[in-house]
Amino acid sequence: MKIILFLSDFLIPLVVFYIILYGIFYKVAIYDSFVKGVKEGFHIVVGIAPTLVGLMAGVAAIRYSGFLEGLAKLLSPLGSLLQIPAPILPVIIVRLFSASAANSLVLDLFREYGTDSLIGLMTSLIMSCTETLFYTLSVYYMSIKVTKTRWTIPGALFSMAAGIGASVVLAYVMAG
Repeated sequence: MKIILFLSDFLIPLVVFYIILYGIFYKVAIYDSFVKGVKEGFHIVVGIAPTLVGLMAGVAAIRYSGFLEGLAKLLSPLGSLLQIPAPILPVIIVRLFSASAANSLVLDLFREYGTDSLIGLMTSLIMSCTETLFYTLSVYYMSIKVTKTRWTIPGALFSMAAGIGASVVLAYVMAG
């Protein structure tokens, strides 16, 4: 473990040093390349900013309108059938759209139930085994202008369901 901590302290300076040496060895204008990359990155950010703002506004509206709690109540019979406690359902729903909004819900669950509870453990596993599906698709597909997603969304939903299923099983096994 100490070797990993030692290596992690020197990894970033080592990478920076390697890039500089590479640039010197191959006669690459390092600063010019850096500035060019920053400009390209900035254009990407400007291009996806409207999508990000729309997603954040939509998630905030869903969370504060009470719609999320209503949807969780509606899905609670399915959740109990799948052995998913009702307080976790809003996290799963929000996780599809926003990691930061899901994190705030997770913190609320940790305060109420504790991090070592079954709900805390299952929530942590679900957050680790799933991805913000619609956020990721909109950001990456908008940045490269993909319009035909084909099987991306069904495949991503299937992988998210698999991650949730694995999280539920692991949480019950770990909780004993």
